Amino acid sequence: MTNSDSDGLFDNDWEDRGELAWTELDWQKYLGTQEAAVHQYIKHYDQIPAGMDRIDEAARRMGWELTEAPGSAEEEDADELFTGDWDPYTLHRNPVYISTRALYVSLLAHWERVAVQPDGVPAALGLAVQALLYRGNEQALQAVQALEMGDYTLAVCFFKRALGELNLTMARLGADDVTTAPSALRYRDYALPRLFDLREIWLRVMNECRQGDGCDDSLPE
Repeated sequence: MTNSDSDGLFDNDWEDRGELAWTELDWQKYLGTQEAAVHQYIKHYDQIPAGMDRIDEAARRMGWELTEAPGSAEEEDADELFTGDWDPYTLHRNPVYISTRALYVSLLAHWERVAVQPDGVPAALGLAVQALLYRGNEQALQAVQALEMGDYTLAVCFFKRALGELNLTMARLGADDVTTAPSALRYRDYALPRLFDLREIWLRVMNECRQGDGCDDSLPE
C-alpha cells in the first residue's frame, strides 16, 4: 500500500494527508478479510442456541457493541487516524451488511444443497425459492449502500422492499408443495429462524433511520 500526494482539490485539514492508493493485491487482501468476517459471523450465529437472542449475541461476539457507527460520534484524533497503514471504510465493514450477507449466504447455500438432490424438491419450487432469496438479498444490500451514502429515507425504502421479498419467501415456504417434500420441510425449519432474525435486524435499522421518512410507514403485506 502506498500514499500518493494530494492533488490539491481540497483546501482544508485533509490537504496534506495524501490520497489512499491501493494496488489490486491490497484490495484483494482487504476483500478477503471482509469475506472472512461474513463467515465468522455465521459461525458465531450457528453456535448460539436457538432460545437465545442470536443476533444480539452474535453482534457481541463480533465486537460490534464496542464500535461506533461512522460519523455518528465525536471524531477521533485525525492525526492518529491518518498516520501509518490504515484500512479504508467501505460498506463491507458495516455490521448490517455483514449480518445480512452472512444469513443470506447460509440460506442460499443450504437451499442449493437441497435443490440439487435428484428426489429433493420440484424444479419450480427450487427456482422460486432461490429467486426470492436472491431478490431479498439484493434489496437489503442496496439498503445498506444507501445507509453508507447517508440517505436514510432511501435506505428505509429499500429495506421495505427487502421485507416484501422476505415475506414472499416465508409464504412460499408455507405452500402445499413444500409440505409434501420432506427435504423442503426440513429446510423451512432451518430457514424460518434466520428469516425472522433478518426481519428483526432490518426493522431495528429502519426505526433508527426513520425520522420524517419519505416512504409510506406501512410495512409490506
